[in-house]
Amino acid sequence: MIDALPLFHRIAGSPVVVLGEGDAAEAKRRLVERAGGLVFTDLAEGIASGARLAFVALEDDAAAEAGVAEARAAGLLVNATDRPALCDFTVPSILDRSPVLVAVGTGGASAGLAKQLRLRLEALLPQALGRLATGLSEVRLALRERFPDAAVRRRALDAALAAGGPLDPLVDGSAGRVEAWLADAVQPPEDTVEIVLRSDDPDDLTLREARLLGTADVVIHESRIGSAVLDRARADAVRVEMDAELPSSPLHGTTVILRRFR
Repeated sequence: MIDALPLFHRIAGSPVVVLGEGDAAEAKRRLVERAGGLVFTDLAEGIASGARLAFVALEDDAAAEAGVAEARAAGLLVNATDRPALCDFTVPSILDRSPVLVAVGTGGASAGLAKQLRLRLEALLPQALGRLATGLSEVRLALRERFPDAAVRRRALDAALAAGGPLDPLVDGSAGRVEAWLADAVQPPEDTVEIVLRSDDPDDLTLREARLLGTADVVIHESRIGSAVLDRARADAVRVEMDAELPSSPLHGTTVILRRFR
């Protein structure tokens, strides 16, 4: 189970309350403005303007708790700096390759750890990653025309964006190959793969097994397969217990069969 549901919240043009003074409050103000939000430093004014989010960056514990309570009473979701127990949401460390954003969070456990992980990822992800995303967005209609079926379209993109694929996101130059790839793209073959698990620990999956599970359209599994492994599959993949009836509609795409070692 995950401790929080990661979401990307659009706040451009929307009021956001930021309470406090000093470096912590200033950092939150900059973050809100960077996302296009309208900063209100007075809670009452923010509430009257329709604010739905509040950042409380007050050093005094009593004042911070009072600010959080007042904001919540007005129906706002609250982030309290350095006070995870008071937070309705936490702020991740953000890697910006707009429109691609990578958010690294620790649920408030350690902002320093999140920052260092983000810095490592900064070195891995090309600056042109945003241009690749924009290029894919621009050919979205043409991609739908070439592959009308959503499952086929997803598999074609998976193959193109995989390691070593023509649009590998970790390779410089991929952003400039989108149109050429689409012009020659073919329907990927359907495939069925069986994985025999060695344990209930998802870390025991090989890289290939983890990739197959993460891109599978259908996961057929024994009932005793644990949720820790099943959670590595795509959230929208069809899941079928092996002792249950198969779905009435045909199963297409990549199918992964999960069994336990006996």
